[in-house]
Amino acid sequence: MTGLDYSGVAKKRPEKALTRGKRRTGGRNSAGRITSRFRGGGHRRKLREIEFGQRKRGVPGVVEAIEYDPNRTAFLALVRYRDGDRRYILAPQGLVAGTPVLIDERTPLKSGNRAMLKHIPVGIEIHNVELFPGKGGQLVRSAGSAARIVAHEGGYAHVELPSSEVRRIPETAFASLGIVSNAEWISLTEGKAGRSRWRGRRPHVRGSAMNPVDHPHGGGEGRAPIGLKHPKTPWGKPALGVKTRKRKKPSGIFIVRRRQHKRRA
Repeated sequence: MTGLDYSGVAKKRPEKALTRGKRRTGGRNSAGRITSRFRGGGHRRKLREIEFGQRKRGVPGVVEAIEYDPNRTAFLALVRYRDGDRRYILAPQGLVAGTPVLIDERTPLKSGNRAMLKHIPVGIEIHNVELFPGKGGQLVRSAGSAARIVAHEGGYAHVELPSSEVRRIPETAFASLGIVSNAEWISLTEGKAGRSRWRGRRPHVRGSAMNPVDHPHGGGEGRAPIGLKHPKTPWGKPALGVKTRKRKKPSGIFIVRRRQHKRRA
């Protein structure tokens, strides 16, 4: 079992005005049927309301604390703005209590600030990237991830995402500077089944361990192979390595380089 370093995380309760209850579904829909398998239980959580956009545009703020969020892999930064308002933002690496932050069209190139893509130079690492101007950040929000601007052309910024895909995004969209915090999360080892249960994950059962009535991989004597041309999902659809993206998806015109491209040595 391995843990994370929480030495830089404040030992305080979350900001009450920015939290609300979170109702768990146990992977069930409104009819009570399981639609997401192997979910249920887990410790009770509270949702933190996070500012992914730029509603505090032009108002200077100061980081009050770096906090843990059980609903995501990254840490959060509690920011107090000059007008007295408090908001949570995604904490990038290196952000500590007392650091000034700013959201505006053009800001100093410091980790934690948020600016328009057209004012961010090529090669700068960014996160919490907007796809559509004004909608708020949707891309690059998990622990340790970062994107990078590789070009500016024709009103679009060419952004290399963590998957190595290069996508055109309007230059009027906003992005935050820096790498998302808690990069060590990727090397975390749960260590025991109980720790997964705390997180609301139930045991994942292999299809080959089931009966034929329960899964296409089931049945047979002992440890039998799948016995099919291709692995399948419990519902008979092709699984493992099958492309699921629609061929003529409208947003495909914004992809400059797909993530499946072969990297040159």
